Amino acid sequence: MPTLTRPDGEIAYRTHGTGYPVLLFAPGGLRSRMEMWPAPSGGPPRSWVDWTQALAAAGFTAIEMDQRNAGASRTAIEADHGWDTYSADHLALLDHLGFDKFHVLGGCIGGSFCLNAIKCAPNRVTAAVLQNPIGLHPTETSYFPDSHVAWSRDQIAERPQLDAAALVSFGRNMWDQDFVFCVDRDFARTCQVPTFLLPGTDIPHPAATSAELAALLPGVEVLTDWRGPTHLAVQEDRVVAFLKKYTPK
Repeated sequence: MPTLTRPDGEIAYRTHGTGYPVLLFAPGGLRSRMEMWPAPSGGPPRSWVDWTQALAAAGFTAIEMDQRNAGASRTAIEADHGWDTYSADHLALLDHLGFDKFHVLGGCIGGSFCLNAIKCAPNRVTAAVLQNPIGLHPTETSYFPDSHVAWSRDQIAERPQLDAAALVSFGRNMWDQDFVFCVDRDFARTCQVPTFLLPGTDIPHPAATSAELAALLPGVEVLTDWRGPTHLAVQEDRVVAFLKKYTPK
């Protein structure tokens, strides 16, 4: 498996197909990793399309990755790390692969990765698909801080040398904000990159967050009924058509 060398570690990634690049951010929260796209062998089907295969078949270069400290990727965890640390990895990977402009598609935490990529590189991101985006639930506000505590325990169990205080600080940088955690509502209201939304419906992916994104993002396309198995075909058709529409000629 190829890896991208970063100043503080390595990021595992794979590419599929040829054509205009689409950078994929898999579901899984801070455990976002490539294995989340296909359904597990013998396990239940996913509610989402395996975009690594669907986009390659549609004439794109699909780029998947294990986020830092998930899957096969290992990097440092510092007190000042946060959303922009992830975006720096994402942009470095596209630079490494020789792509200047690109689309982004993210499930779960990937929706926030998409929005932060737009914030960090608005002239490079050409379209964004937000699938089941995370956000601060109106009543279950401790969900992501609590999940961060569990994730941190796993990290320290694997690497006891990690700084527990840095993990706590990193968690505050990630989760001590509202809305979609990485950008505010004013950013969404003025976003100039075309967006496509597959709304969420549960605690980590609140319906209220998706409703706000649908109201704020200029010209956003929304596919309300998108979940598999019933709606997999329309999910794939609509997303591929959207990305092709905004692929530079």
